[in-house]
Amino acid sequence: MKSGLIVLGVVLVLMGAVFTVQGLGYLAGSPMTGVTLWAIVGPALALVGVVVIVAAARRGRSGHSG
Repeated sequence: MKSGLIVLGVVLVLMGAVFTVQGLGYLAGSPMTGVTLWAIVGPALALVGVVVIVAAARRGRSGHSG
């Protein structure tokens, strides 16, 4: 369970990074390119991913089996 949550968190961080660079216009080839909404959604998604990773790491450290 812990490793699954960490993988989910990493995927969210990577998706957030891609959304951000697309929204800022640095990654072309998508309808998302240059759209400000994705430059806002991307960092928020990445932050959620970081929270999931930290929560999974703390869960494993506290001795809970998941």
